Amino acid sequence: MVGEHRFQITLVYSPRPRVVREMAMEVAEGTTVQDVLLQSQWLQAYPELANEEALVGIWGRMVTQTQRVRAQDRIELYRPLTVDPKVARRQRFTKQGAKAAGLFSKKREGAKAGY
Repeated sequence: MVGEHRFQITLVYSPRPRVVREMAMEVAEGTTVQDVLLQSQWLQAYPELANEEALVGIWGRMVTQTQRVRAQDRIELYRPLTVDPKVARRQRFTKQGAKAAGLFSKKREGAKAGY
């Protein structure tokens, strides 16, 4: 359409740890997050995103898929956690041991406890 205002946004998704997919897109004013997903064709590439309850955020803030995007928005698609962060921390602590973890793990020779 002639005279239609268009602007840039960025779409980001990490399908697995240490892998990040990023796509810059130009969209029309009034476009929703759901429209961006359809235009990007990431729903075909990553079927797990096709779930209507897929978690989406803009610049780290959770939004619904009906949210309209604005210029320079960074739309982030989140995958579900595979491990509870509290459980993961306990496992790391157990693996490292009490003396190797924590704020005061590196003590100076002859210093009092906690310093």
